[in-house]
Amino acid sequence: MPHTTSPIVIHDVRPWGAEAVDLHLADGRITGVVPTAGVTAEGVDGRGLLALPGFVNAHAHVDKSWWGRPWESYDGDGGTEGRIRHERARRDALGIPSVETTAHVLAELVRHGTTGIRSHVDVDPGIGLRGIEAVREAAEAYGESLSLEIVAFPQDGVLRRPGVLELLGQAARAGAEHIGGLDPASIDRDPVGQIDAVLDLAATHGAGVDIHLHDPAELGAFQIELIIARTEALGLRGKVNIAHGFALAQLPASRRRDLLAAMGALDISVTTVAPLRLPQLPLAELDEAGVRLGLGTDGIRDLWSPYGTGDLLGIAWQYARASGLVLDADLRRVMEVAGAAAGSFVGMGDNRLQPGDRADIVLLDAENVMDALVRMPARELVVGAGRVLFEA
Repeated sequence: MPHTTSPIVIHDVRPWGAEAVDLHLADGRITGVVPTAGVTAEGVDGRGLLALPGFVNAHAHVDKSWWGRPWESYDGDGGTEGRIRHERARRDALGIPSVETTAHVLAELVRHGTTGIRSHVDVDPGIGLRGIEAVREAAEAYGESLSLEIVAFPQDGVLRRPGVLELLGQAARAGAEHIGGLDPASIDRDPVGQIDAVLDLAATHGAGVDIHLHDPAELGAFQIELIIARTEALGLRGKVNIAHGFALAQLPASRRRDLLAAMGALDISVTTVAPLRLPQLPLAELDEAGVRLGLGTDGIRDLWSPYGTGDLLGIAWQYARASGLVLDADLRRVMEVAGAAAGSFVGMGDNRLQPGDRADIVLLDAENVMDALVRMPARELVVGAGRVLFEA
Protein backbone atom coordinates (compact mmCIF):
# COMPACT_ATOMS: atom_id res chain seq x y z
CA MET A 1 0.00 0.00 0.00
CA PRO A 2 1.43 3.44 -0.90
CA HIS A 3 2.51 5.43 2.10
CA THR A 4 3.32 9.13 2.23
CA THR A 5 4.68 10.68 5.39
CA SER A 6 3.84 14.18 6.66
CA PRO A 7 4.44 16.97 5.92
CA ILE A 8 3.45 17.00 2.25
CA VAL A 9 1.80 19.36 -0.20
CA ILE A 10 -0.95 18.41 -2.64
CA HIS A 11 -0.58 20.93 -5.45
CA ASP A 12 -3.18 22.32 -7.83
CA VAL A 13 -6.52 20.97 -6.57
CA ARG A 14 -9.98 22.55 -6.46
CA PRO A 15 -11.63 22.04 -3.04
CA TRP A 16 -15.38 21.77 -3.57
CA GLY A 17 -14.84 23.01 -7.15
CA ALA A 18 -13.38 26.37 -6.13
CA GLU A 19 -10.20 27.98 -7.51
CA ALA A 20 -7.03 25.89 -7.61
CA VAL A 21 -4.99 25.81 -4.39
CA ASP A 22 -2.21 23.88 -2.73
CA LEU A 23 -3.14 21.87 0.38
CA HIS A 24 -0.38 21.70 2.98
CA LEU A 25 -0.59 18.67 5.27
CA ALA A 26 1.26 17.83 8.49
CA ASP A 27 0.60 15.62 11.50
CA GLY A 28 -2.56 14.28 9.89
CA ARG A 29 -4.15 17.73 9.49
CA ILE A 30 -4.54 20.37 6.82
CA THR A 31 -2.17 23.14 7.88
CA GLY A 32 -2.55 25.50 4.93
CA VAL A 33 -4.74 26.27 1.92
CA VAL A 34 -2.85 28.66 -0.36
CA PRO A 35 -2.99 29.69 -4.04
CA THR A 36 -1.26 27.08 -6.13
CA ALA A 37 2.43 27.77 -6.71
CA GLY A 38 3.39 24.98 -9.07
CA VAL A 39 4.42 21.40 -8.42
CA THR A 40 7.57 20.69 -6.42
CA ALA A 41 9.55 17.49 -6.19
CA GLU A 42 8.31 16.85 -2.65
CA GLY A 43 4.66 17.40 -3.44
CA VAL A 44 1.81 15.54 -5.10
CA ASP A 45 0.55 16.82 -8.44
CA GLY A 46 -3.22 17.25 -8.11
CA ARG A 47 -3.56 18.08 -11.83
CA GLY A 48 -6.41 20.50 -11.23
CA LEU A 49 -8.68 17.71 -9.96
CA LEU A 50 -11.73 18.25 -7.77
CA ALA A 51 -10.92 17.76 -4.08
CA LEU A 52 -13.53 16.49 -1.62
CA PRO A 53 -13.32 15.38 2.00
CA GLY A 54 -12.95 11.65 2.59
CA PHE A 55 -16.25 9.81 2.58
CA VAL A 56 -17.78 8.44 5.79
CA ASN A 57 -19.49 5.06 5.61
CA ALA A 58 -21.83 5.38 8.57
CA HIS A 59 -23.41 1.92 8.25
CA ALA A 60 -21.23 -0.99 7.16
CA HIS A 61 -20.79 -4.68 8.01
CA VAL A 62 -17.12 -5.21 7.22
CA ASP A 63 -16.93 -8.50 9.14
CA LYS A 64 -19.48 -10.44 7.08
CA SER A 65 -18.40 -10.35 3.44
CA TRP A 66 -17.13 -13.13 1.19
CA TRP A 67 -15.29 -10.52 -0.91
CA GLY A 68 -12.02 -11.89 -2.28
CA ARG A 69 -13.30 -15.47 -2.24
CA PRO A 70 -14.96 -17.51 -5.03
CA TRP A 71 -18.48 -16.49 -5.98
CA GLU A 72 -21.06 -17.56 -3.41
CA SER A 73 -24.47 -18.28 -4.95
CA TYR A 74 -27.42 -16.75 -3.13
CA ASP A 75 -29.26 -19.47 -1.21
CA GLY A 76 -31.42 -20.05 1.82
CA ASP A 77 -34.75 -18.58 2.83
CA GLY A 78 -35.71 -14.95 2.41
CA GLY A 79 -36.70 -12.47 5.09
CA THR A 80 -34.72 -11.44 8.13
CA GLU A 81 -35.17 -14.73 9.98
CA GLY A 82 -34.31 -16.78 6.89
CA ARG A 83 -31.15 -14.81 6.20
CA ILE A 84 -30.07 -15.11 9.84
CA ARG A 85 -30.44 -18.91 9.69
CA HIS A 86 -28.57 -19.14 6.38
CA GLU A 87 -25.73 -16.97 7.62
CA ARG A 88 -25.32 -19.03 10.77
CA ALA A 89 -25.20 -22.23 8.68
CA ARG A 90 -22.62 -20.98 6.14
CA ARG A 91 -20.37 -18.42 7.83
CA ASP A 92 -17.81 -20.84 9.31
CA ALA A 93 -17.22 -22.56 5.97
CA LEU A 94 -16.53 -19.18 4.37
CA GLY A 95 -14.18 -17.97 7.06
CA ILE A 96 -16.58 -15.34 8.36
CA PRO A 97 -15.45 -13.47 10.34
CA SER A 98 -11.73 -13.34 9.58
CA VAL A 99 -8.95 -10.79 9.26
CA GLU A 100 -8.42 -11.76 5.61
CA THR A 101 -11.98 -11.18 4.43
CA THR A 102 -12.30 -7.99 6.45
CA ALA A 103 -9.06 -6.69 4.92
CA HIS A 104 -10.52 -7.21 1.44
CA VAL A 105 -13.60 -5.19 2.34
CA LEU A 106 -11.61 -2.37 3.92
CA ALA A 107 -9.41 -2.13 0.84
CA GLU A 108 -12.47 -1.77 -1.39
CA LEU A 109 -13.98 0.92 0.80
CA VAL A 110 -10.72 2.87 0.95
CA ARG A 111 -9.97 2.78 -2.77
CA HIS A 112 -13.42 4.27 -3.36
CA GLY A 113 -12.59 7.21 -1.12
CA THR A 114 -13.86 6.14 2.29
CA THR A 115 -11.68 7.24 5.21
CA GLY A 116 -14.21 6.88 8.04
CA ILE A 117 -16.24 3.76 8.84
CA ARG A 118 -18.83 2.82 11.45
CA SER A 119 -19.20 -0.94 11.20
CA HIS A 120 -21.69 -3.20 12.87
CA VAL A 121 -19.89 -6.41 13.87
CA ASP A 122 -21.78 -9.55 14.83
CA VAL A 123 -21.66 -10.58 18.47
CA ASP A 124 -23.38 -13.83 19.42
CA PRO A 125 -22.75 -17.02 21.41
CA GLY A 126 -21.44 -18.78 18.30
CA ILE A 127 -18.55 -16.39 17.63
CA GLY A 128 -18.30 -14.36 20.82
CA LEU A 129 -16.13 -11.30 20.19
CA ARG A 130 -14.02 -12.89 17.42
CA GLY A 131 -15.55 -10.63 14.79
CA ILE A 132 -14.56 -7.48 16.67
CA GLU A 133 -11.04 -8.82 17.14
CA ALA A 134 -10.76 -9.60 13.40
CA VAL A 135 -11.97 -6.15 12.38
CA ARG A 136 -9.58 -4.41 14.77
CA GLU A 137 -6.65 -6.46 13.48
CA ALA A 138 -7.50 -5.80 9.82
CA ALA A 139 -7.81 -2.07 10.51
CA GLU A 140 -4.37 -1.94 12.16
CA ALA A 141 -2.81 -1.90 8.67
CA TYR A 142 -4.15 1.64 8.24
CA GLY A 143 -3.20 2.96 11.65
CA GLU A 144 -4.66 6.40 12.34
CA SER A 145 -5.27 7.04 8.64
CA LEU A 146 -8.60 5.19 8.79
CA SER A 147 -11.18 6.24 11.39
CA LEU A 148 -13.13 3.13 12.36
CA GLU A 149 -15.71 2.71 15.10
CA ILE A 150 -17.41 -0.57 15.98
CA VAL A 151 -21.01 -1.33 16.87
CA ALA A 152 -21.33 -4.62 18.78
CA PHE A 153 -24.25 -5.96 16.78
CA PRO A 154 -26.72 -8.64 18.01
CA GLN A 155 -27.74 -9.96 14.58
CA ASP A 156 -29.80 -12.75 16.12
CA GLY A 157 -31.57 -10.62 18.72
CA VAL A 158 -30.74 -9.40 22.21
CA LEU A 159 -33.18 -11.02 24.62
CA ARG A 160 -34.24 -14.16 22.81
CA ARG A 161 -30.72 -15.64 22.79
CA PRO A 162 -29.29 -16.30 26.27
CA GLY A 163 -25.89 -14.71 26.80
CA VAL A 164 -26.12 -12.01 24.11
CA LEU A 165 -26.68 -9.12 26.50
CA GLU A 166 -23.66 -10.23 28.53
CA LEU A 167 -21.56 -10.38 25.35
CA LEU A 168 -22.61 -6.84 24.43
CA GLY A 169 -21.40 -5.70 27.84
CA GLN A 170 -18.10 -7.51 27.31
CA ALA A 171 -17.72 -5.84 23.93
CA ALA A 172 -18.28 -2.40 25.46
CA ARG A 173 -15.74 -3.10 28.19
CA ALA A 174 -13.28 -4.23 25.51
CA GLY A 175 -13.62 -0.92 23.67
CA ALA A 176 -16.53 -1.23 21.22
CA GLU A 177 -17.69 2.35 20.75
CA HIS A 178 -21.37 1.50 20.32
CA ILE A 179 -23.90 -1.14 21.34
CA GLY A 180 -26.38 -2.28 18.72
CA GLY A 181 -29.92 -3.55 18.66
CA LEU A 182 -32.21 -5.13 16.08
CA ASP A 183 -35.95 -4.68 15.50
CA PRO A 184 -36.97 -4.85 19.17
CA ALA A 185 -40.60 -5.62 18.30
CA SER A 186 -40.32 -8.08 15.43
CA ILE A 187 -37.13 -9.91 16.47
CA ASP A 188 -37.20 -10.02 20.27
CA ARG A 189 -40.98 -9.47 20.46
CA ASP A 190 -40.24 -7.22 23.41
CA PRO A 191 -39.61 -3.63 22.29
CA VAL A 192 -39.59 -2.16 25.78
CA GLY A 193 -37.29 -4.90 27.06
CA GLN A 194 -34.72 -4.68 24.27
CA ILE A 195 -34.60 -0.89 24.11
CA ASP A 196 -34.31 -0.58 27.90
CA ALA A 197 -31.60 -3.25 28.04
CA VAL A 198 -29.47 -1.84 25.20
CA LEU A 199 -29.68 1.80 26.26
CA ASP A 200 -29.14 0.97 29.93
CA LEU A 201 -26.02 -1.01 28.99
CA ALA A 202 -24.74 1.88 26.87
CA ALA A 203 -25.29 4.35 29.69
CA THR A 204 -23.47 2.06 32.13
CA HIS A 205 -20.41 1.75 29.90
CA GLY A 206 -20.38 5.22 28.36
CA ALA A 207 -20.97 3.76 24.88
CA GLY A 208 -23.10 4.94 22.00
CA VAL A 209 -26.19 3.15 20.69
CA ASP A 210 -26.94 2.18 17.08
CA ILE A 211 -30.18 0.23 16.60
CA HIS A 212 -31.27 -1.42 13.35
CA LEU A 213 -34.94 -0.59 12.95
CA HIS A 214 -36.61 -2.03 9.85
CA ASP A 215 -40.14 -2.21 11.25
CA PRO A 216 -42.51 -0.07 9.17
CA ALA A 217 -44.92 2.79 9.75
CA GLU A 218 -46.63 2.92 13.15
CA LEU A 219 -44.84 -0.16 14.52
CA GLY A 220 -41.54 1.52 13.78
CA ALA A 221 -42.78 4.88 15.06
CA PHE A 222 -43.81 3.31 18.37
CA GLN A 223 -40.27 1.97 18.86
CA ILE A 224 -38.75 5.34 17.91
CA GLU A 225 -40.89 6.92 20.63
CA LEU A 226 -39.54 4.37 23.11
CA ILE A 227 -35.97 5.15 22.02
CA ILE A 228 -36.60 8.89 22.40
CA ALA A 229 -38.02 8.47 25.90
CA ARG A 230 -35.17 6.24 27.08
CA THR A 231 -32.53 8.49 25.50
CA GLU A 232 -33.87 11.45 27.46
CA ALA A 233 -34.23 9.52 30.70
CA LEU A 234 -30.66 8.20 30.59
CA GLY A 235 -29.01 11.42 29.43
CA LEU A 236 -27.78 9.86 26.18
CA ARG A 237 -28.20 13.00 24.07
CA GLY A 238 -26.03 12.84 20.95
CA LYS A 239 -25.12 9.18 21.49
CA VAL A 240 -28.02 7.33 19.85
CA ASN A 241 -28.51 6.45 16.19
CA ILE A 242 -31.40 4.74 14.42
CA ALA A 243 -30.25 2.74 11.41
CA HIS A 244 -32.61 2.37 8.43
CA GLY A 245 -35.62 3.89 10.21
CA PHE A 246 -37.94 3.04 7.33
CA ALA A 247 -40.91 4.15 9.39
CA LEU A 248 -39.84 7.78 9.24
CA ALA A 249 -40.36 7.84 5.48
CA GLN A 250 -43.69 6.01 5.66
CA LEU A 251 -45.57 8.16 8.16
CA PRO A 252 -47.92 11.06 7.45
CA ALA A 253 -46.03 14.35 7.31
CA SER A 254 -47.41 15.71 10.58
CA ARG A 255 -46.59 12.51 12.48
CA ARG A 256 -43.07 12.47 11.02
CA ARG A 257 -42.56 16.14 11.87
CA ASP A 258 -43.30 15.52 15.55
CA LEU A 259 -40.94 12.53 15.73
CA LEU A 260 -38.15 14.38 13.96
CA ALA A 261 -38.54 17.37 16.27
CA ALA A 262 -38.17 15.10 19.30
CA MET A 263 -35.17 13.36 17.74
CA GLY A 264 -33.53 16.66 16.88
CA ALA A 265 -33.95 17.96 20.43
CA LEU A 266 -31.97 14.96 21.73
CA ASP A 267 -29.57 14.80 18.76
CA ILE A 268 -30.72 11.30 17.82
CA SER A 269 -29.26 10.67 14.37
CA VAL A 270 -30.33 8.35 11.57
CA THR A 271 -28.46 6.39 8.91
CA THR A 272 -29.66 5.01 5.62
CA VAL A 273 -28.39 2.71 2.90
CA ALA A 274 -30.85 4.31 0.44
CA PRO A 275 -32.94 1.19 -0.34
CA LEU A 276 -34.26 1.40 -3.87
CA ARG A 277 -37.72 -0.05 -3.34
CA LEU A 278 -38.69 2.05 -0.33
CA PRO A 279 -39.36 5.77 0.25
CA GLN A 280 -36.23 7.71 1.17
CA LEU A 281 -35.69 9.60 4.40
CA PRO A 282 -36.48 13.25 3.50
CA LEU A 283 -33.24 15.22 3.77
CA ALA A 284 -34.85 18.68 3.87
CA GLU A 285 -37.08 17.66 6.78
CA LEU A 286 -34.18 16.05 8.63
CA ASP A 287 -32.11 19.21 8.22
CA GLU A 288 -34.97 21.42 9.38
CA ALA A 289 -35.36 19.32 12.53
CA GLY A 290 -31.62 19.16 13.17
CA VAL A 291 -31.43 15.38 12.73
CA ARG A 292 -28.03 14.24 11.46
CA LEU A 293 -28.10 11.84 8.50
CA GLY A 294 -25.37 9.37 7.59
CA LEU A 295 -25.06 7.20 4.49
CA GLY A 296 -23.79 3.63 4.44
CA THR A 297 -23.15 0.70 2.15
CA ASP A 298 -24.68 -1.93 4.47
CA GLY A 299 -23.38 -5.44 3.70
CA ILE A 300 -21.17 -5.99 0.66
CA ARG A 301 -21.23 -9.37 -1.07
CA ASP A 302 -22.34 -11.22 2.00
CA LEU A 303 -24.76 -14.02 2.80
CA TRP A 304 -27.61 -11.52 2.78
CA SER A 305 -27.04 -10.23 -0.74
CA PRO A 306 -24.48 -10.62 -3.56
CA TYR A 307 -24.67 -6.90 -4.33
CA GLY A 308 -22.37 -4.09 -3.22
CA THR A 309 -19.17 -2.46 -4.45
CA GLY A 310 -17.98 -0.51 -1.43
CA ASP A 311 -18.49 2.81 -3.21
CA LEU A 312 -20.18 5.26 -0.85
CA LEU A 313 -20.44 7.77 -3.70
CA GLY A 314 -22.69 5.22 -5.38
CA ILE A 315 -24.92 5.19 -2.29
CA ALA A 316 -25.04 9.01 -2.36
CA TRP A 317 -26.05 8.85 -6.04
CA GLN A 318 -28.70 6.26 -5.23
CA TYR A 319 -30.11 8.35 -2.39
CA ALA A 320 -30.23 11.52 -4.49
CA ARG A 321 -31.76 9.80 -7.52
CA ALA A 322 -34.36 7.88 -5.51
CA SER A 323 -35.24 11.07 -3.62
CA GLY A 324 -35.81 12.96 -6.88
CA LEU A 325 -33.19 15.59 -6.04
CA VAL A 326 -32.07 17.68 -9.02
CA LEU A 327 -31.23 21.20 -7.78
CA ASP A 328 -27.56 22.08 -7.34
CA ALA A 329 -28.03 23.01 -3.69
CA ASP A 330 -29.67 19.65 -2.94
CA LEU A 331 -27.03 17.65 -4.81
CA ARG A 332 -24.29 19.50 -3.00
CA ARG A 333 -26.00 18.86 0.33
CA VAL A 334 -26.06 15.11 -0.38
CA MET A 335 -22.32 15.24 -1.01
CA GLU A 336 -21.85 17.01 2.32
CA VAL A 337 -23.81 14.23 4.02
CA ALA A 338 -21.54 11.68 2.35
CA GLY A 339 -18.44 13.06 4.02
CA ALA A 340 -17.95 16.64 5.09
CA ALA A 341 -20.77 16.69 7.63
CA ALA A 342 -20.59 13.04 8.71
CA GLY A 343 -17.52 13.05 10.92
CA SER A 344 -19.60 12.68 14.08
CA PHE A 345 -20.51 9.14 13.04
CA VAL A 346 -16.87 8.08 13.43
CA GLY A 347 -15.76 10.25 16.31
CA MET A 348 -14.44 13.13 14.19
CA GLY A 349 -15.48 16.69 13.51
CA ASP A 350 -16.75 18.03 10.21
CA ASN A 351 -14.25 18.28 7.35
CA ARG A 352 -14.51 21.29 5.05
CA LEU A 353 -10.94 21.02 3.70
CA GLN A 354 -9.91 24.00 5.77
CA PRO A 355 -6.84 24.54 7.98
CA GLY A 356 -7.20 22.47 11.12
CA ASP A 357 -9.42 19.85 9.48
CA ARG A 358 -8.29 16.25 9.37
CA ALA A 359 -6.33 15.59 6.16
CA ASP A 360 -8.84 13.14 4.64
CA ILE A 361 -8.99 14.03 0.96
CA VAL A 362 -10.36 12.45 -2.22
CA LEU A 363 -9.42 13.63 -5.71
CA LEU A 364 -11.72 13.04 -8.69
CA ASP A 365 -11.77 14.19 -12.29
CA ALA A 366 -15.01 16.19 -12.18
CA GLU A 367 -16.11 19.70 -13.08
CA ASN A 368 -17.79 20.37 -9.75
CA VAL A 369 -19.46 18.67 -6.80
CA MET A 370 -22.72 18.05 -8.64
CA ASP A 371 -20.91 16.51 -11.60
CA ALA A 372 -19.03 14.20 -9.23
CA LEU A 373 -22.28 12.99 -7.67
CA VAL A 374 -24.25 12.31 -10.83
CA ARG A 375 -21.32 10.84 -12.82
CA MET A 376 -19.42 9.02 -10.05
CA PRO A 377 -15.96 9.25 -11.64
CA ALA A 378 -13.14 6.99 -10.47
CA ARG A 379 -11.16 8.08 -7.46
CA GLU A 380 -7.71 9.29 -8.51
CA LEU A 381 -6.15 9.74 -5.06
CA VAL A 382 -7.30 8.94 -1.52
CA VAL A 383 -5.55 10.45 1.50
CA GLY A 384 -6.32 9.55 5.11
CA ALA A 385 -4.85 11.68 7.90
CA GLY A 386 -2.12 12.85 5.54
CA ARG A 387 -1.21 9.37 4.32
CA VAL A 388 -1.74 8.33 0.70
CA LEU A 389 -3.94 5.25 0.91
CA PHE A 390 -4.74 4.80 -2.78
CA GLU A 391 -3.44 6.23 -6.04
CA ALA A 392 -4.84 5.29 -9.44
